[in-house]
Amino acid sequence: MATDAPPPEGNTETGPAQPTTEAFIAEQESAEFGELRRSYRSFAFPLTVAFVLWYLLYVLLSNYAGSFMGTKVYSNFNVAFVFGLAQFLTTFLIAWFYSRHAAAKLDPKAEAIKSRMEADV
Repeated sequence: MATDAPPPEGNTETGPAQPTTEAFIAEQESAEFGELRRSYRSFAFPLTVAFVLWYLLYVLLSNYAGSFMGTKVYSNFNVAFVFGLAQFLTTFLIAWFYSRHAAAKLDPKAEAIKSRMEADV
């Protein structure tokens, strides 16, 4: 249902004041922001590459090494099932490890940058 009523009068801004574009660019070029990005990249990129390679190994072994992947480990559990479960385990371990890394190294730096940007407004 459409209405012809105009929007309400008054201050529609509900959030805090935002820094200017120049302030964002200056912060982006700062050494502290560069260190934050390096810290993130030095953690995220190697783990991402390692996990993708681990996943591709699982897929390739499933496609081309069927007899190996079909080898029974215990009862009706075979190597493919163990590798599949290991995929889930590594996913959760990486998420947990990243959470610890972010809390210890990334979040304090990001909070300092955020506080400085909000104080400059």
